Amino acid sequence: MKKYVWSIATITLLLTGITGCQRNAITGRKQLSLVPESEAQSLAATQYKSFIATNKLVTGTADALMVKRVGENIVKAIKNYYEQKGLSKELAGYSWEINLVNDKQMNAWCMPGGRIVVYTGILPVTKNEAGLAVVMGHEIAHALARHGSERMSQGLLQQGLGAGLSIALSSKPQLTQEIFNTSYGIASGTIMPAFSRSNELEADRFGLMFSALAGYDPREAIAFWNRMSAATGGGSTPSLLSTHPSDAERIAALEKIMASTVQNYYKKS
Repeated sequence: MKKYVWSIATITLLLTGITGCQRNAITGRKQLSLVPESEAQSLAATQYKSFIATNKLVTGTADALMVKRVGENIVKAIKNYYEQKGLSKELAGYSWEINLVNDKQMNAWCMPGGRIVVYTGILPVTKNEAGLAVVMGHEIAHALARHGSERMSQGLLQQGLGAGLSIALSSKPQLTQEIFNTSYGIASGTIMPAFSRSNELEADRFGLMFSALAGYDPREAIAFWNRMSAATGGGSTPSLLSTHPSDAERIAALEKIMASTVQNYYKKS
């Protein structure tokens, strides 16, 4: 009979996997959750305030008004959808904020609690309101699916901080903040950098639905990702070697759900 020797770290990891998983209300998928939503939102509020204080906001311009308008339309559609599904409590603590930042990076993100930033560098690629809705819907979907909290939970475990966010902040605050910024896509200069391939495709699917519910033609997603591919050099890294889906894989996945998304969720105003 074989004898197995289990290390304390291995046992801790296994127990965490069993006890630290929760089912996400919108995706229906179980995910690792060492970061309570209330704590994630509290940390996000602090980090967002710091980010806004140290970056140049764009206000009052046509672009800034467009970003606000598109974001508000998507938020309204999400609230209606959650209410119809009996999931309004899942939006508890959300205090939606939408800002455009003057930065040449092709980037955008949404923190827990609905704190959204779009960088001016991505606007030439979004090109129009429907293209912008693709990006903002995708980013908001990441937050609602709690992908960032899932990533942060994984990061805390990797750093031996599996006891949870509060203890991690008290014992290693700088490292914990770095994990937060990386997990939510704030610490990189490329769009949606922090998430896995499965997270990306999940955010594509729900983001497409949210933008369609807000009245934006979801078919613009194909054109947007083609433009993004051209702007970033075609995404030539083989899909199996990347944490992100290749441009071709992403577009193919979107094309598979496009007809049903248009039929079920897109209503022209």
